Amino acid sequence: MVSKIRVLVGMLVLLALAIASIALLAAVKAAPLWFTVVPLGILFFGAGVGRSMGWFDKNR
Repeated sequence: MVSKIRVLVGMLVLLALAIASIALLAAVKAAPLWFTVVPLGILFFGAGVGRSMGWFDKNR
């Protein structure tokens, strides 16, 4: 079973990291492709790592 609160908090943290990466990319004037690739990579890779490490599992 999945803890909904942990998923929400985890995804909010990943969203904050994705938004920070967009700000960083804008500061260094990166190419437009990176504004799509990097934030989506952070979201998908971070969610995959969190799931595989059991961060989203409900403790009993």
